[in-house]
Amino acid sequence: MQRTFAAPLKGAEAMAILALDHLQLAMPVGREDEARAFYGDLLGFAEQAKPANLAARGACWFSSGPIKLHLGVDQDFRPARKAHPAFLVDDLSILRKTLETAGYHVVEDEPLEGYHRFYVLDPFGNRIEMMQPLEP
Repeated sequence: MQRTFAAPLKGAEAMAILALDHLQLAMPVGREDEARAFYGDLLGFAEQAKPANLAARGACWFSSGPIKLHLGVDQDFRPARKAHPAFLVDDLSILRKTLETAGYHVVEDEPLEGYHRFYVLDPFGNRIEMMQPLEP
């Protein structure tokens, strides 16, 4: 049974989800340099220092404006091939050229009303969607 709530639940312990704080993707052990090259150098995310108590776990945290992306090491890593983030960008054609020049395969998908878009796999095989709103 699917339940849809248009407003916060009512009652003595009511609460509301306010925002998305961060997105986490898994990555294999010991491949932080590849994460930095893809998410930092190609996509333009800035690396953020992890809190000291979490740094020993490895992996990387990134941000771009209000977007916070956490990559976490998974000892039994399997790439996310269906579930994925979708990042809005200001110039999809420049990003496409950047990714293809770096050796990444860009995959077109079914049209989505109001957007140009494509998918790319990160260095670990996680599916990432890139979207640019169409001009009105």
